[in-house]
Amino acid sequence: MAERVLELRVHGVSNTPPDQTLGLPADPTGAGPQPRRVSGGDVTGFYRASTSTPDDPVVVEAYSWGQLTSGARTARDVERALWTFLLPFTLANVALYARPGIPSDPDTERWGSRSGITAWLIRLFCLSLTGTLVIAATGIGVDLIAWQCVDQACLRQLPGPWEFLGRGWWHADAHALAVGLLLPLAVLLVLGVVAWRTYQYEAEMPAEPRPRHPVPDDAERLADATPLANPLQDPTFWCGEGQLRRAAVLHLCVGAALAAAVPVGAVLVMDPARGVRVAVAAPTVAALVAVVAIAVVAVGRPWLTRRSGATPLGRWSLAVGVLTGLALVGTFTLLLLPDGPAGTPLAQFRPPAGCTRDPAAAGCLTDHSLPGYDGIVAWLATYQVLLLIAIGSVARSGRRALLAPTTAAVLLPLGMAWLDGRLPGLPTTPDGPRIWMFAAAAITLAATGLLLPRTDVAADRRPAAGHTGVAWGGRGAAVIAGFGWMMAIAYCAGLHYWITDRLNGPSSPSGFSPIVPPLPALWAGLACTVATAALIGTLIHAGVILHRLRRVEYARLTTGGQAVSAHDLRRCRDVSTYRALHRLVGEHAVRLIGCYATVAAVLVGLSCVAMLSRTRPAAAGASGWAGLVHAAADLGDTMLGWLPLVVAGLGMLVYRNDTVRRSVGVLWDIGTFWPRAAHPLAPPSYAERAVPELQTRVAGILALAEPDPRRMDGVILSGHSQGTVLCAAMLLQLPTRWRRRIWFLSYGCQLTRLYGRVFPAYFGPDRLRVLADALTWPSGYVAWTNFWRCTDPLGWQVDAGERDVPVSDPEALHPSGGEVADPPIRNHSGYPEALEFHRERTLVARLLRRTVPSPRIG
Repeated sequence: MAERVLELRVHGVSNTPPDQTLGLPADPTGAGPQPRRVSGGDVTGFYRASTSTPDDPVVVEAYSWGQLTSGARTARDVERALWTFLLPFTLANVALYARPGIPSDPDTERWGSRSGITAWLIRLFCLSLTGTLVIAATGIGVDLIAWQCVDQACLRQLPGPWEFLGRGWWHADAHALAVGLLLPLAVLLVLGVVAWRTYQYEAEMPAEPRPRHPVPDDAERLADATPLANPLQDPTFWCGEGQLRRAAVLHLCVGAALAAAVPVGAVLVMDPARGVRVAVAAPTVAALVAVVAIAVVAVGRPWLTRRSGATPLGRWSLAVGVLTGLALVGTFTLLLLPDGPAGTPLAQFRPPAGCTRDPAAAGCLTDHSLPGYDGIVAWLATYQVLLLIAIGSVARSGRRALLAPTTAAVLLPLGMAWLDGRLPGLPTTPDGPRIWMFAAAAITLAATGLLLPRTDVAADRRPAAGHTGVAWGGRGAAVIAGFGWMMAIAYCAGLHYWITDRLNGPSSPSGFSPIVPPLPALWAGLACTVATAALIGTLIHAGVILHRLRRVEYARLTTGGQAVSAHDLRRCRDVSTYRALHRLVGEHAVRLIGCYATVAAVLVGLSCVAMLSRTRPAAAGASGWAGLVHAAADLGDTMLGWLPLVVAGLGMLVYRNDTVRRSVGVLWDIGTFWPRAAHPLAPPSYAERAVPELQTRVAGILALAEPDPRRMDGVILSGHSQGTVLCAAMLLQLPTRWRRRIWFLSYGCQLTRLYGRVFPAYFGPDRLRVLADALTWPSGYVAWTNFWRCTDPLGWQVDAGERDVPVSDPEALHPSGGEVADPPIRNHSGYPEALEFHRERTLVARLLRRTVPSPRIG
C-alpha cells in the first residue's frame, strides 16, 4: 500500500465551513463536491472531500470546532448569547493565566511564591465578583422591590401578582424582605444549573489510543516521562471537571451567604435582636461568617487549585453546603419573625406609602433606601479595587509589593471609623479632615505598589524580539481582571437603573423619583460617561497612528524608481492600509490598551473615593459645573441602562453574523480558550473539548495497524489563527512517539505578539521554545513552519526556532497571465491557496513518508 500523509486543517475563530477549509470549489447551485464527515458528531467533526480516495498521497481533512462557540441559527444561539452576560467572569478567569512566573509543573507551585500568592488573590477576586452579581440582585429584590416599593402603584409596575407585598401581614415587619431574597437565590440557582450543564466540556477523553502495535521501548517511555517544561504539558490541564464542581459549590454558597447577609445585617442594625430573636440571629450570623471564611481559605488550598478530573466534592464543600443551608433557614426564620419588643419598628425606616401620588407628603423627599446597602456596595467595590492593585503589584514585583495594598486595606476602615467617631479611646476628629481626603490617601498608598520596579522571573530570562515583551509591565492579570470588574459594575448599575425606572413608572412627577438606586450606581453613571469619552479618545489616537503608518507604507511601495500608473497607485493605497493595520495591531495595540487601562484605573480610584464620601454627584436642577456633572451622570445612567441589552444583542450577532464574529469574536474566543480554573461560573472553554478531540484523532490515526486503509504514515497539522493555538496546546500534550511523525504548519499565528505577551508563562519566549524543541526531529530539523503576511493584522512571525516563511500578498499589483481581475488582498485568509504554502507542503509530505529518508545535517 502506498504511503500516505494526512493534512489536518484546523480553522480559526470565524467558524469556516468544512468545504471552505478543505478548499473545495464553490458552486452556487450546490451540485459541487460536498465534504463528508469521517469522525465526530454534529457539534464537532472531522471532514474530508467526497472525492478523497485511499490512493491519494496527501489526504486533506478539516476539523470543524466552530459550533462550540458559533451558532447555526438555532435555539442554542440564544443560550450562547446569554453567556455574554458572564463576560466579567470570563475576563476574571483569564487573569489567572496572564500572571507571569507560573512554574512549568503545577505541582511545584507553592502558596507563598509569587505565582501562588497571585493565584490566590485572583481566586479571591473571582469570589468577590460572584458577590458583586449577587449583591446587585439582592439590591433589586430586597432594597428596590421589597423595601422601597411599598404602595400598590409601584408594585403594579412589576409583572406578576406582587401587590400582596404592600398590604396585610406581608407588609408588616421584615416579611417582604424574605420574598425579595428569593430573587438573588433564583439567580444563583440559574447560574448553578447553567454551569452544571456545561461540565461536559471538561469531560476527559481517551487521548492515548489502545495500542495495536508493539509496546514502546524504555527509551520512548523515558522520553514521554521527562519533566514538564511548559504548563500546557500538564496531563490534567484540560480535565478539570472535579475542580469545577468543588469551586462552583464554594461560589454558589458564598453568593447565597452574601445575599442573606444584606437583609439580616440591615434588620439587626435597625432592630437589635432580643429574646428569641437572639437564639436565631446568633447562629445565623456565625454560619454566614463561617461560609465566607472557609471559602477564603479554601480557594488557596491544593485540593481546589489542582485539576484532577471527576473527583468527589470533598469534605470542605460538604461543610460549606451544610452551613449555607442552616444559614438560609435561620435567615428566613429571622425575617419572618415579628419586630423585637425592645427595638424600633421597621416601618419607621421605610418610605411612606403614597409618595408616587403626592411627593410633598411627609418623609417622601428623604432617601429611604435599605439602611447599610449603599455602604456594603461601596466597601465591596473599594476592596475589589485594592485586590486588583495587589494582584498587579505582586505579579510585577513579587511578595514585597503586597505591603502597600495590605497597609491601605487595614488603615482605610480604621481611619473611616476614627473620622466617624466610632473608635473609643481616641481624641475626636478635628474639623479639617474629610472622609474623601483619607480615602484618597489610602488608595494612593495602595497604588504605589504598582510603581515598584519589575523583578524578572525564570520564564522571562530569554530576550524577547521586537514588540514581544511582557504586556503592561507584568501587570496583565490586573488589567484583564480590572476590565472584567468594570464591566460587572456597569452591568449591575445598568440593571439598577432599568429596574428603578420601571418601578417609578411613567406617572412619576418630573424631577422626583420615589424609588432611588444605590448611591454607588449614581457615581457609576458619571464614571461611565468619562470612560466612554476616554475610549473615544483612545480610538481617535489609534486612527491617527493608523494614518501615519499608512503614509509610511504607501511611500515605501511607491518609491521604487519606476513610473507607477494610476491603477497601481490605487492598489498601493489598498495594500498600505492592510500593512498599516498589521503594524498597528502588532506594534501599538497592547500599548494603547495599557494607556486606556491607566486612565480607567485613575477613574476607578476617584470613583471609590466618591462612593466612600457618601455624597451625590450633583443635585437635580443645578447650574454651572454642578449642572454639567448632573447631565453627564444622567447620560451615563442612560447608557448603563441600555448596556445589558446592547451586550446581549452583540452577543447574538457574534454567534450569527460572520462579519461581527470576525471583528468581535476574536476576543471572545481568546477568553473562552482557557479552562475555568479561577471562576467556575464563567462560560465553558471550547478548548476543553477541542484539544482532547484533536489529540485523540491524531494519535488514533497514527496508531492504526499496517493493513488498515485508514492508516497514515505522517500528519501535517495545519492550523490557522486560533486553530494555531489549539494545535500548539495539543502538540504539547501529545506523547513523543506521535510527535516524531507530525509536521506543524501555522499561519495567521498570534503566538508571539498576542498570546506570548499577555500569557508569557505559556507562550513567552522560553515556553514557546519548548514547543519547537518538542517538534525537533532526531536529525535536528524543527518540524514546524510558520507562514505570515505583512498585510495580516493577526498573523506574525514566531521566532521560536521554527522556519518563518513570508507569503506575498497580493501576488501582484495588477492582473497578469491572462487574468482580468486584480489579485485579491487576502490578509488573514486564503493561506492554503498561496504558492509558498503549496511548495512547503509538498516538501513536508515527502519528508513524512517512510520510504523517503529524512535528510541529515551536514
